[in-house]
Amino acid sequence: MTGSETGAEPVPVPVPDVRAANRVRVRRTLKQFIGFGLVGVSNTLLSLGIYYALLYLGVHYLIANFAAFALSVLNAYYWNNRFVFRKSTAGHWKPLLRTYAAYGMTFLLGTGLMYLMVDVAGISNRIAPLLNLVVTIPLNFLVNKFWAFK
Repeated sequence: MTGSETGAEPVPVPVPDVRAANRVRVRRTLKQFIGFGLVGVSNTLLSLGIYYALLYLGVHYLIANFAAFALSVLNAYYWNNRFVFRKSTAGHWKPLLRTYAAYGMTFLLGTGLMYLMVDVAGISNRIAPLLNLVVTIPLNFLVNKFWAFK
């Protein structure tokens, strides 16, 4: 028997407001991207500072690039974990290892691009890491958001 056969009013089925939920998701992602960008600016300055300091000391540009990567990823993990993706303080190892893996992927890509730019195309080893940022920043955000801090 239906509600109309018993005389009772049918119970309305709530319809989720998909557009409102999508707006909330988009706003949250935009806020995270802006936060990731702010962390990224400070992290990039740290990474470039380490890189250029090591170049000044005579370290090969690929070794300087690796040292800057290793230290800056730890910095990025801390700030992204605390303020951007707001993950729990319990259980740091899994997201930390995933962060290194995520940044490691873009590090390998960036190192390959840097080698091509410097040794093949003749671009300055001081300019090449800046050009890499166009590729690595958006890729790092996506990998961190959808995998490392998931």
